[in-house]
Amino acid sequence: MPTRLVFISDTHQLDPQHLPEGDVLIHSGDWCGSGPISKLRTEGRSQLAHFCKQLKSWQSRYKQVIVIAGNHDFIAEMEPELTLHSIQETGSIYLNDSGYEFQGISFWGSPIQPWYLDWAFNKARGADIRKHWDLIPEGTDVLITHGPPYGILDRIYSGEKPHVGCEELLTVVEKIAPRVHVFGHIHEGYGEHKNEKTHFINAATLNEFYSVQNPAIVIDF
Repeated sequence: MPTRLVFISDTHQLDPQHLPEGDVLIHSGDWCGSGPISKLRTEGRSQLAHFCKQLKSWQSRYKQVIVIAGNHDFIAEMEPELTLHSIQETGSIYLNDSGYEFQGISFWGSPIQPWYLDWAFNKARGADIRKHWDLIPEGTDVLITHGPPYGILDRIYSGEKPHVGCEELLTVVEKIAPRVHVFGHIHEGYGEHKNEKTHFINAATLNEFYSVQNPAIVIDF
């Protein structure tokens, strides 16, 4: 029987509505709030605690929940051990340039994305960010990143550059060819795209106005 994967991202402390049934729930980061207050250590701890309550409720519905951080999740960058321990206590899996296998499916997760306004987990484009993508192992089935690869579900409607994804990530994804690559970060890019090798998913739950609008995306693996 196939394994049903359910994808969400960019929930920003809000609750996704009508989560569908499945085997594995995957969250591609940005579970902290949408404003600069999430930079504060005390507020970050509070938002982490709230997210862990959400994780516990989701754990009751799925066989496993897999999580990465995103650019709003400053607490995960400032206090990585606290974040890892807190999420593990819920029974969930937290990936940070690391992997996990479930029912024969190999997952790899990374919170890294190209530098923008000094947010969390920012790396300079080029060699600096490429070091993280070079860690992704061959044979990865489901790649979970916070940001998109360049030119794929990464379009924004304001600014000088309409596409803001990572060129280095695209290069590595084309080489490794995971069966699924899920991300979020660019709320306007919500949706799916397929080529002959990879099923790309932008699973952003909130729209560009930070309103819960986009349903979870489901695939049978």
